[in-house]
Amino acid sequence: MRILDEVLAGKTASWREVLPLSDATGADLDALCRTADELRRRQAGDLVTYVINRNINFTNVCVKTCRFCAFARGARSEEGYFLEQAEVVRRALEARAMGATEVCLQAGLAPGIDGLLYVDLVRAVKRAAPELHMHALSPEEVKYGARRARLSVREFLIALREAGLDTMPGTSAEILDDAVRARIAPGRITTAEWIEVVRTAHALGIRTTSTMMYGHVESPGDRLRHLETLRDIQRDTGGFTEVVPLSFVHADAPLFASEPDVRPGPDALDVIRTHALARVMLGREIPNLQVSWVKEGLDVAGRLLGCGVNDLGGTLMNESISTAAGATHGQLATPSALRRVARAAGRAPAQRSTLYGILRTFPLEPDGSEAEDALDGVTDADARFGTYGGLAASREHRFRRSLAVGGRRSADG
Repeated sequence: MRILDEVLAGKTASWREVLPLSDATGADLDALCRTADELRRRQAGDLVTYVINRNINFTNVCVKTCRFCAFARGARSEEGYFLEQAEVVRRALEARAMGATEVCLQAGLAPGIDGLLYVDLVRAVKRAAPELHMHALSPEEVKYGARRARLSVREFLIALREAGLDTMPGTSAEILDDAVRARIAPGRITTAEWIEVVRTAHALGIRTTSTMMYGHVESPGDRLRHLETLRDIQRDTGGFTEVVPLSFVHADAPLFASEPDVRPGPDALDVIRTHALARVMLGREIPNLQVSWVKEGLDVAGRLLGCGVNDLGGTLMNESISTAAGATHGQLATPSALRRVARAAGRAPAQRSTLYGILRTFPLEPDGSEAEDALDGVTDADARFGTYGGLAASREHRFRRSLAVGGRRSADG
């Protein structure tokens, strides 16, 4: 198609210009993927990167009732949990011992908390493991924490930065269209609020990822306008490190169970098109395009390396949110597994930092000298790191309002 030739020649395509590619099949889809792959080669190179990290979802209790979410529980639920600060720190130290360079802290919005509990939690982990990159708190959590602490978003982000926050996940974006958001998550952070938090973070030197959750009630135009919004922000701030398309996982999502016109996530061709279009629209501004192996599985992730993707994401160690919604791809991808995916696609793997600095590169063909990572010895991640189901059933970590509200006292000694 003509627009693909123009993009290869340097044109920046509008969402309307690429809209016809949203249902590309056959030769048109092949051309889209070839274009995305060539743009990837020019913009990100041939290495396939990954990061060794751990997710720590410190509570599943949430004041919001997002209809796509099967992770959250109410304050009175028998399945509500809340990890005390000492347990969060223990998990971070365990991750460091397993070779992690990053911990990612995200959770539900627990009722009644002092917003500065978030600040204390970041500080405690950073003090215990200063070499770990602190990647924490979505724009939704930042907005909630600022309100609970009676601070502006800017003041709250400054407090987090001073406590040791390095970067933020750009989650809670879903689709940046308020009509869509009203259907899938009434009462959630608005499009304007999400943009405000992200732009403020970038202005303060706090870089973020960017995401898009698709395959539910949105239209192709909604998706492409979302990508164009991300591009506009990046042109102004340069603060996004990567873009991550996230397939809607429908199996246990209330939204899918309650409404007949909700799609059960994207089909295989839609996943391919979406990743390729993200490269076509955003690659010049955001060169790193990540596939979520949690959503797609490692086999599909490998195929997407030929459709514009250059990054396989993180090892995670504990994946709870997608798993709770019905994802079946596990909660850990070992470094050796990620390297195998890259090599099967004919590309050399590399371990990266959160900010895409290359820490280790590996040959395309293993030469027998490759040292095993600590995580490669984990054969049963559920037994080693615990599971979401186990946490939700645990009496030891049962959510108590007094624990959540009183968390700052233990943090301050």
